[in-house]
Amino acid sequence: MLSLRSPAVLSTSQSIPALLLGALTLAIAGCGGDDEPTTSGVPPTEAPSASEFPKPEGDSIDELIADVGETNEIVAAPSAPVFVPGQTRIGFGLFDVAGPQVDDADVAMYMQSTDGGKISGPYTARSESLEVQSPYKADSAGEGDATSVYVADVPPLKEGEYRAAAVIRDDEGTLAATNFQIPLNVVEQPQIPSEGEEAPSVHTPTLDDVGDVSEIDTRNPPSTMHSEDLADVLGEKPVVLLFATPALCQSRVCGPVVDITEQVKAEFGDEVAFIHMEIYVNNEYDPKNPNLRPQVKAYGLPTEPWLFLIDEDGKVQSRIEGAFSVSELENEVGKLVG
Repeated sequence: MLSLRSPAVLSTSQSIPALLLGALTLAIAGCGGDDEPTTSGVPPTEAPSASEFPKPEGDSIDELIADVGETNEIVAAPSAPVFVPGQTRIGFGLFDVAGPQVDDADVAMYMQSTDGGKISGPYTARSESLEVQSPYKADSAGEGDATSVYVADVPPLKEGEYRAAAVIRDDEGTLAATNFQIPLNVVEQPQIPSEGEEAPSVHTPTLDDVGDVSEIDTRNPPSTMHSEDLADVLGEKPVVLLFATPALCQSRVCGPVVDITEQVKAEFGDEVAFIHMEIYVNNEYDPKNPNLRPQVKAYGLPTEPWLFLIDEDGKVQSRIEGAFSVSELENEVGKLVG
């Protein structure tokens, strides 16, 4: 299940995190299945055919919504507050206004630049599961939280601000449309290492550096991703570097992605260094003065969580902001190890 909350935007100048109202936040719920550890992710639900959705014939998102018919019962929200030029993956969630997640709909999204550009779409979305097998699920996983995220593949985004809408199709073929709760902001983020760039070499604390693992991990139980220091392995072997704070995450995305990364580590841990990095010094969050760890500042992160996949030459191969599934991470790590 999902709930609407406000993901925090971190500030490397340690100002108060800005809250983007209505943005998608995800947290893992209990999952079914047996207790035997498996490393295979739940396969995504395939995207519906674009032919099942209308081609935009009007000049605006508002006209599309008026033609389809607006619903006041479902809201849509993106999985990240900021996107980068060239990005082709957009994650988002659908919610019943009463709170629960709508995770089994046929849905397509449409976009239009706020400077009056042409409306584009439909971009149909697959549903990516955020579930993990029980051995990898944190004890603190919350009830009533997320089980999936919709993912649409779009043409490479250009810098600017976009309005977006989701059109939902029910089992009887009836369509309904809803605006995204916030615009899609596409801006350059040069402070964050991008694909092909050298990953910053920073020391990440390990179990040997602390008296208790709780000093460097807020998960319950702590993750197993604190045995290697990034500075020691960078340029020597592939690395999966995850910035996330399960207990203090303002967006409630961090818990599930740590669980997901734990599950993928069980498959690739012999070939890849998996490192989990917390966000706040002493694991203490103060909204008036968020004390970011130096590693977070070194990577220039404006939000959390962030995942970086770094090749054996020390260069960023890919990166993901916000929510991702086991199957998506397995695919990316598979590319990392060739």
